[in-house]
Amino acid sequence: MITGIAWAVLLLGLWLWGREVTNGPAGVATPTTGDVAAVGRPLDVPLPPAHDPLEPARPHQVEIPSIGIRAPVIPRGLDAGGAIDPPPFEMPHTVGWYRAGTEPGAAGAALLVGHVDTETKPAVFYGLSAARPGEQVKVTRTDGSVAEFTIDDVQVFTREKFDPRKAYGPRADGRAELRLITCGGTYDREARAYTANVVVSAFLTGVGRAAEKV
Repeated sequence: MITGIAWAVLLLGLWLWGREVTNGPAGVATPTTGDVAAVGRPLDVPLPPAHDPLEPARPHQVEIPSIGIRAPVIPRGLDAGGAIDPPPFEMPHTVGWYRAGTEPGAAGAALLVGHVDTETKPAVFYGLSAARPGEQVKVTRTDGSVAEFTIDDVQVFTREKFDPRKAYGPRADGRAELRLITCGGTYDREARAYTANVVVSAFLTGVGRAAEKV
């Protein structure tokens, strides 16, 4: 029961996270339609089978080669409001990993969050909504392994009728999954919040080794 309550609080915090994730827009806008807009998975894009989960190890770096994202990862906790505390605004090109949750590559859904922009320029996850199913996400871990994930969908969740479990919860029992999360939609200056969240979902499909142990 306590675990269930803690999970519910975290999901609520994730839902509210985008309200304070940026100081203001730098021109970003992600189209949405209805409550959920999805890029979807084209029928002609085959996905590889899931790889068995790895032993836990902290993330060190995340890379999405197809959209030019390569960034260091730092552990983060929850802020006073119960939401994941993203990296400081002084570190706009750094990604935050929710350290009380799952390690990327281990069984469960690991959560990585990043700013979409600052007041003056794009930030680390500015291009996240351009990711597509079938593309790869690589997470270099502190044990020297590289957890290789394949994207299975990209969705934009609006705040009306938001379902945090659907957005951030595991989708297959025992599978190693990854969520990359940032703000989306349009920026409401009056509310000082974005109207949606971009959520890229991926699952573990391979494992490699880093060039040198980190």
